[in-house]
Amino acid sequence: MSEKTSVLKAVPSQSVRERVSSEEWEMRCELAAAYQLAAKFRWTDLIFTHFTARIPGTHHMLINPYGLMFDEITASSLVKIDEDGDVIDDTTGLGINYAGFVIHGCVHEARPEINCVIHTHTRAGSAVSAQECGLLPLTQHSLRVYGMLTYHDYEGIALELDERPRLAANLGPTSKAMILRNHGLLTLGRTVGEAFELMYYLDTACQIQIDALSSGRVEAREIPQAVAMKGFEQFGGPGGAEVVKSWTALLRMLERQGVNYRN
Repeated sequence: MSEKTSVLKAVPSQSVRERVSSEEWEMRCELAAAYQLAAKFRWTDLIFTHFTARIPGTHHMLINPYGLMFDEITASSLVKIDEDGDVIDDTTGLGINYAGFVIHGCVHEARPEINCVIHTHTRAGSAVSAQECGLLPLTQHSLRVYGMLTYHDYEGIALELDERPRLAANLGPTSKAMILRNHGLLTLGRTVGEAFELMYYLDTACQIQIDALSSGRVEAREIPQAVAMKGFEQFGGPGGAEVVKSWTALLRMLERQGVNYRN
């Protein structure tokens, strides 16, 4: 193995645990876990999507280094940036994907109660984003986001700051799930676990929709609007979405499999 090849296979980063607050370290660990889980759920698009988390008590956020695969990301390799997108701390030296800052910085600014934003380009999510009908209420999975789902029209690669007011307006003050038309999916959460759980349901609903409509031989049966809204409301009540339980179970899975996301 050549020295060049060896370097390409490992991007070094120093541990930041001793020089950040305990709150920041825990948020780093949570976000790193989300990246590792996304790799396992096949939500990745090479190096080109982003998950972010707000560092508690600050206007700073954490985002992936531009060049690492999701299964390489650890707590210490996450990049800390400010509200202008300027890098504050980057142990890898890779910097960030500016498109990630344009989208995520916009959401964090518009929704200060939100602490995590997840954006994906999965095959099913992108396919539904290209369907005029959007996400249909075909199964129980789709009802998790039924009463909150919003849409934002495609304007090109997200490299221009003037798109941000329109994205924020389309997201609205309460939605935690959005389909970026002809692009992909976006979910928000007060915690990393909430944003991840919402993405799981949203992406799974998109997969089901593509499967259900793929044959073209039968008409899809939609859940009536009143029943769909009932299901959405039930997810928000007792016995509905068990975010803490499911997120804790996912973290246990990573630990069992020896994924060192806390490095």
